[in-house]
Amino acid sequence: MATEPIIHIENLHKHFGLTPALKGIDLDIYSGEVVVIIGPSGSGKSTLLRCINRLEEYDSGGIIVDNIPLTTAENINAIRTEVGMVFQSFNLFPHLTVLENVMIAQKVVRKRSKAEAMTIAQNLLEKVGIPEKAYDFPGQLSGGQQQRVAIARALAMNPKIMLFDEPTSALDPEMIQEVLDVMLQLASEGMTMVVVSHEMGFARAAADRAVLMDEGVIVEEAVPDVLFSAPKQARTQAFLSKIL
Repeated sequence: MATEPIIHIENLHKHFGLTPALKGIDLDIYSGEVVVIIGPSGSGKSTLLRCINRLEEYDSGGIIVDNIPLTTAENINAIRTEVGMVFQSFNLFPHLTVLENVMIAQKVVRKRSKAEAMTIAQNLLEKVGIPEKAYDFPGQLSGGQQQRVAIARALAMNPKIMLFDEPTSALDPEMIQEVLDVMLQLASEGMTMVVVSHEMGFARAAADRAVLMDEGVIVEEAVPDVLFSAPKQARTQAFLSKIL
């Protein structure tokens, strides 16, 4: 494992009005590592994730991604080309086909030719298991299929890091596994991933570390087997007793 973290978060604070969302978060994530962030609703998990690619402004502290501090607009744009993000909602363009959804940012941001973007898109749809849906529109797809398109779209930018914000929480139960299978494959290929999720099975199977957040702080972090079977903090024990 690299000695320098690919994501370095130091003393991060964020308020929404008078309400503190993050209260001095310190977290390092290393290249090739899969870190799953768990915790109750409103604990700051998604806010932390959104700060990593500056979708959310933070108030104080610092974030360095791939040796680039998130300070200037130029740096933030540079980071966003290296960091893919998959949300709860799929955010696909409904008027574009699946193939066009995966191609569009490649052409606009990466300046790839139509032919190159199409080849990459077709290969990625194969990778996420839905090559036959290339010419369908998002409205013709199940939720699980739409989320797999969203993952393919993010991967098309050749990110060094993938952020997942509760990617299965909007899905019907039988569709969750098909999305998790794609994420497991990415993890096995060495993609650096930060995942906010309630899927403890995925955390056990794929995560190098599990991090429990509550009320804007990191309560505990450990390898999943340790965190889930022998948590040290009473708050972690109380949270896990409700979900495991």
